[in-house]
Amino acid sequence: MSESAPEAMTPAPGHAPSAERSPSALITTVAWFRDLMLSVLIAVLVILFLYRPVKVEGTSMMPSLYDQERLFINQFSYKFGLDDIKRGDTVVFWFPEDTTNSTSYIKRVIGLPGDTVAVEDGYVLVNGKKLVENYIPPDYRDDRPYPPTVVPKNQYFVLGDHRISSNDSRAWGFVPRNYIYGKAVFVFWPLDRIGTVH
Repeated sequence: MSESAPEAMTPAPGHAPSAERSPSALITTVAWFRDLMLSVLIAVLVILFLYRPVKVEGTSMMPSLYDQERLFINQFSYKFGLDDIKRGDTVVFWFPEDTTNSTSYIKRVIGLPGDTVAVEDGYVLVNGKKLVENYIPPDYRDDRPYPPTVVPKNQYFVLGDHRISSNDSRAWGFVPRNYIYGKAVFVFWPLDRIGTVH
């Protein structure tokens, strides 16, 4: 008697051949770890070249910013001319009287190049008009006058929001454009203060 040829084996429904099975747990873990490291690297590069974390030291920007708050500054848009410095921006800059560029200040831009700035009865006048500053409580205003002064080309007049305790342009003058290296954009610590900087 001749033997019949063996029948071809077909996989049961729902079972794939071993060569087509899903990757092992090890391969999946390696791929996940690789993607995680890539994401961390991208985040680090973004923080280093676009955003930079800084810490507020002092009370001169209260109530907008508090002492020891941590925030991100955008150090890209001003540097590469993607955004103009505007009145009302909260900026970080090298202190003009420190020639070593080791001391940074954070203040609000009040006067742009060519503006005439003055302070009368605790209120700021820009080009003869009272500046609306709803972010300053009445008891934070400073009654000391500042005479009308023209902001030079490529320089800025800056003030702290806590006017009676701020060391700013009223004391030491203007900030050159190339000293301004960032715009405050987002508070990330403490958690109860998290949010954008206005």
